[in-house]
Amino acid sequence: MSASIARYESFLINNVSTISTLESSLRSITWFLPGRFKDAELASEALTASLNVMSMYHDTLLAKVVKNNPRNRPLLPASLHNRFTKAWSDKNLVYRWIARILELLRFTELVIEMGLRRKVSDKNRWRGVILLEAVKAVLRLVLLKMTRRPLISPPIPEREFDPTTLPPQSNESSPTLAPSSPSYSPPATPDHLRNNHTPLPPHSLLTPPPPTRSDTSVEDYLLPKALTTSSVKPSLSLLNTLSSPQDWLAETVYILRPLVYVSLLVSDKRSNRALVTALFMELVSRNLRRTPPPSAALERSEYARRDKDMLWYLLRGSIWETYTRPKLESLVSRTSQTPVLGLFGAFVKDWIPLINEYYYYTAP
Repeated sequence: MSASIARYESFLINNVSTISTLESSLRSITWFLPGRFKDAELASEALTASLNVMSMYHDTLLAKVVKNNPRNRPLLPASLHNRFTKAWSDKNLVYRWIARILELLRFTELVIEMGLRRKVSDKNRWRGVILLEAVKAVLRLVLLKMTRRPLISPPIPEREFDPTTLPPQSNESSPTLAPSSPSYSPPATPDHLRNNHTPLPPHSLLTPPPPTRSDTSVEDYLLPKALTTSSVKPSLSLLNTLSSPQDWLAETVYILRPLVYVSLLVSDKRSNRALVTALFMELVSRNLRRTPPPSAALERSEYARRDKDMLWYLLRGSIWETYTRPKLESLVSRTSQTPVLGLFGAFVKDWIPLINEYYYYTAP
């Protein structure tokens, strides 16, 4: 088994550009599969989940290659999110595996729901969804207790470099070790080109007039290059610990919100109780959470992402049934005869039934 894994890793390193292009192409195809044939949505989501799982494994392997060889490291520094999650993954083995399990559940939860919908009764399907949400809530509470900091999504580092920029590896080297240093030197400059570095004097008619004022001030030039407080902070200190009961309550309410929503949704699907309760918990968590200072860039970006995610309520419950879906259906009917917009309308038309039938397309 280990020999097969080693051969696959070697194949990945030597063909990283081709595999990256293939992943990107397959991801684009999955957006257009729903509605094309029977069970097309299942095929699309199964392919998407497989690509996400393989990409997570590939990122782990490529991160080892980049770490072991300084020549492969990116020029730009890692993002604050990657610094924080990578520091916790390296420090705590339990954090690393819980974070990976959460990502695996996120990648496969919709495929699991589709399989349950086809194989078991509707009641057992919703039991499976509640079980998934309960497992996710427990794992997130464990991470919250472990880190004592607001949860970051996703909890694992993301890919920040282009795999196609990695140099090809030699067949003799281990796929997880740094490649040997190159034994060649750049070609020397030919003799007839060595004296061709003196530029010709510019013509007076082609010389632009001297600028009367600077287009950019010195401050505008230096500000993006200046170090911020987050740049010099230790990676584990990029998020401050939860210091008050109010902070803990805000995070706990936010974590339990999806479980409460699906539980109320199953008990009474015709009522708005689930939607109102989840939205109320979202607003309670938002008002209870602390206001991070301007220097806490990572925490501010996480809270900004949570605020943007509230737009998903337009695709849930009675808001979707009475407002958003009629608007989309009207848009589809108006653009059906338009050459370019008709393609977009047909794309939206294929996705509307999926939002009606499956919970995890718009789950909180």
